Amino acid sequence: MIEQIAKYLMENWRELVWPAVLFAAVVVAGLMVRHIVYARLRRSTASSSTRIDSMLVESLHGPILLWILILAIHLAAEYSDLPRSVTHWSAKVLLALWIVSLTLVLSRLSGRMVRTHSTKLEGALPVSTLTEVLASLIIWILGILTLFGQVFDIDIRAILAALGVGGLAVALALQDTLSNLFAGFYVSVARQIRIGDFVKIDTGQNGYVQDIGWRSTTLKDLSGSLIFIPNSKLAQSIVTNYNLPQRPIGFGITVPVTYDSDPSQVERLLNEVAAAAIGQVPGLLKEPAPSTKFIPGFGKTSMDFTLDCRVAEYADQFLVQHELRKRIYRRFREEGVRFITPTVSTVPAVPAPEQNG
Repeated sequence: MIEQIAKYLMENWRELVWPAVLFAAVVVAGLMVRHIVYARLRRSTASSSTRIDSMLVESLHGPILLWILILAIHLAAEYSDLPRSVTHWSAKVLLALWIVSLTLVLSRLSGRMVRTHSTKLEGALPVSTLTEVLASLIIWILGILTLFGQVFDIDIRAILAALGVGGLAVALALQDTLSNLFAGFYVSVARQIRIGDFVKIDTGQNGYVQDIGWRSTTLKDLSGSLIFIPNSKLAQSIVTNYNLPQRPIGFGITVPVTYDSDPSQVERLLNEVAAAAIGQVPGLLKEPAPSTKFIPGFGKTSMDFTLDCRVAEYADQFLVQHELRKRIYRRFREEGVRFITPTVSTVPAVPAPEQNG
């Protein structure tokens, strides 16, 4: 085939002048149209509040040059005197190249659009890797089926039938993998667990959701370590999401004082300490205002009060509790309010046996 083409080019080079001129004209015209279209798209992108135009510009910047070359080569080959066998195979190759490049562009664009659309939804957080992978996977499946049907003249119905028969064997061989895949898809769609949420699993693991992948969900605990939980295990677990239905979370600090303390004074001091800490301690919320309740109430050796506060998110409570406890201790010492002193139980000494005589 190559020798035949080379021989033809050497013997009939004059007949290639018109195809070469046509090739150059198509390339020049395509570049001019590209320049005009891109200039208008950039102007509309600057004045638009959406990111769709900018995503189109970024996604088509490189492939459109390839498509111009494909069109130019195709037209030049069609209007040349090359043998039909050569032009037939060149058209097949160019069509395959166009389908693959278009599939690549659409898969990248679909992932970006899914990510952008999710950020516009009310209460939405960044989408997971699994969501973007599924969106791209659908585009690639459609592209491959189109490639087989249009380029290789393969009956798509036969492929679908083969996939249906072979799918059962694959499902049996990859039970654990598919279980994790569909469990991750369910977790992503249900939106009961979202990226950025702080969750706690009934087995004890807790942390911020970093990603929901096709096999496992990644948590980052408060120490910075990563925890990988298989999606199938996560879907079967009892999960506490501290960011739903809202991100702020409440907590209580129990304060035990002696029975000779004035309950009204204790309540007033705790409220004043909490009010003074607002704006000084990061994470402590002003609304709703901190409040004190005489709960749990009467203990065996103390009167127990609870200072209720709210913080912006789960991890903020630890620093807030630390700072409030120090301030409560200092203020109570200044006001003469006494805490219960821990008592240490001792084992009574056993008297030595008396000695006779």
